[in-house]
Amino acid sequence: MRAGFCYSRCMTAKHKASKRASQSGFERVLESAARKVTAWTGSTSAFALSVSVVLVWLLSGPFFHYSDTWQLVINTGTTVVTFLMVFLIQRSQNKDSLALHLKLNEIVAAMKGASNRLIDVESLSERELRALHTHYETLARMAKRDLDLLCSHSVEEAEHRHHRKVVAEKAELHAEAKADANSP
Repeated sequence: MRAGFCYSRCMTAKHKASKRASQSGFERVLESAARKVTAWTGSTSAFALSVSVVLVWLLSGPFFHYSDTWQLVINTGTTVVTFLMVFLIQRSQNKDSLALHLKLNEIVAAMKGASNRLIDVESLSERELRALHTHYETLARMAKRDLDLLCSHSVEEAEHRHHRKVVAEKAELHAEAKADANSP
């Protein structure tokens, strides 16, 4: 276990070094700033600051006679913050999603008997994902019928059963057609 930890730390250091070499200084600064802002905006202090800004704005209303300019200040401020936050949230979700997919891909690749077709499954079309989902629904039904909870099924097993069923249906149709042709 200790060797795995060392390997993981070494790979992380190598990855970071190669990543830094491939990024420009401007990209590194933007990524670092985005990471820090994303972390801060999810904090309690960021929430407290935003509540404070709204309270100050509300309390300042009588001093500005609730003018159009007074309303424009909060509208402009919230619009700008919302616009920037959309991109920060999307960046964070994209990065988290990619990291999660990579971790799952590593698990699938490392598991004996797992279908390697699931590696990079997120790049499949919606139609292909729906077809794969149908296979897993079949596996779930098969697992529910099993008495042994530790019994495992694969997509390949479901496909094999499906193929046998299709062949049997074709043979049955062929036999019926042959019987119909032989009948007077």
